[in-house]
Amino acid sequence: MEILLAALADPARWRLVCLLAERPRPVGVLARLAEARQPQTTKHLQTLERAGVVTSQRSGQRRVYALRPAALRELAGVLGGLADTAERAGGPRETFDRYGLSLDAERSAAREPGWADGRLFTFSRSLAGSPEVVWRHLTEASLLAGWWTPDDLRVSELVFEARPGGRIVQEYRDAEDEGGSDPVAGRAEGVVEDVRAGERLAYRLAPLLPGGGPAFVAHVDIALRPTGGGTGLDVHYRITDSTVDSADFVAGIEIGFGQTLDRLAAILAADSSGTDPRSMR
Repeated sequence: MEILLAALADPARWRLVCLLAERPRPVGVLARLAEARQPQTTKHLQTLERAGVVTSQRSGQRRVYALRPAALRELAGVLGGLADTAERAGGPRETFDRYGLSLDAERSAAREPGWADGRLFTFSRSLAGSPEVVWRHLTEASLLAGWWTPDDLRVSELVFEARPGGRIVQEYRDAEDEGGSDPVAGRAEGVVEDVRAGERLAYRLAPLLPGGGPAFVAHVDIALRPTGGGTGLDVHYRITDSTVDSADFVAGIEIGFGQTLDRLAAILAADSSGTDPRSMR
């Protein structure tokens, strides 16, 4: 496929392909229609023939070239498959577009300090496992690291001291930056406020701007309740102390925090059924 794409990338060769789509033509005619020299046209046609785009045969003193439609149909199929992958419902491209719309709205609103203060986001999930099991995933750093980032990120540093006054540090990188060579994607610092094992967890967390200052302060209150089949989880996420530069962070809250909870739900469901959580995403 790479050879085919390289052959078609040249404008002069693409012009020849378009001419041959109309009908087979000899080299001399192709050179005249393409307004090119015949030796140069012959070289382009030979490149296209090696790539499987055209075929040729000698007819008397002339060499006539014809298009091979199968090669173009194969390429069209590959390109169509790539487009379908990018546009699949619920896929990363859809999330990218949703975030873009949110970015535009929040950047327009962020005109002065405190612009987002009082904003409240609520999330609810029905989770497999008892409140005690869910609690461990909310408070143990080794388990938190498995789900506490959006889909395209990974935890690179995590501190979570599950006690009143306990310290929170969350650093994350791109999910594919395994070697840590790219810049840190984000960092947040905070403190635990209330801990009632199996029932309630409350903390403050501030995403940090590139200069190190807080973008805003998130007041996160998580309540757990037993249900017949597992645990109900309700989250209230409230913003205070928002800066003008916090718009990009605020724009990602609904999508990003929702993805983290979906990942938590998948992990707990996999644990309860004995399956690999990656197969559920």
